[in-house]
Amino acid sequence: MKTSSIEPFFAALKAANPQPNTELEYTTVFELLTAVLLSAQATDVGVNKATRRLFPVANTPQAILGLGLEGLEGYIKTIGLYRSKARHLMETCRILVERHGGQVPRTREALEALPGVGRKTANVVLNVAFGQPTMAVDTHIFRVSNRTGLAPGKNPLAVEMQLLQRVPPAYAVDSHHWLILLGRYVCQARKPRCWECVAAPWCDYQPKTPRP
Repeated sequence: MKTSSIEPFFAALKAANPQPNTELEYTTVFELLTAVLLSAQATDVGVNKATRRLFPVANTPQAILGLGLEGLEGYIKTIGLYRSKARHLMETCRILVERHGGQVPRTREALEALPGVGRKTANVVLNVAFGQPTMAVDTHIFRVSNRTGLAPGKNPLAVEMQLLQRVPPAYAVDSHHWLILLGRYVCQARKPRCWECVAAPWCDYQPKTPRP
């Protein structure tokens, strides 16, 4: 994608969705961290179904610890890999209580030190909770960035670095949401719905998928 196309590409996405947000349901930073940790290799819809049961009962690190491992597993067993995720979440809660006063830390280093929290999860928390212009490259963003020519890369980190360089500052904070939603609903894996895409005029993908 030409540099001159990037600004109108994001302007079109912004015009269509001025205030994008994550589709994970949460009301606190800890709830967000929990939901993102549970969302690895799972859908946001599936995670939301589980957290709607979990959060009214336990939505703080201390309360999660109070459930015990088996208790926690009972609430999240509908999510893939729930046993390992439950262990990671319990250990994360213990660390938050013992080292951070029960609060979610605001730095990448401290977040990535939590069990089950990798670079992508840390990026989501830093962006959504703390407003930092980070890029959490999931499968949707990876596909969209390569397919459109916006930020080609052979792995998620390469794409992330490209995005950080190429996305104009005015769009940086919200850009990861626009790209995820674009990939989830329009620029889909099997066949992109180019005829529905507001940003198609600036995208390098050829040939564009015609209207069925």
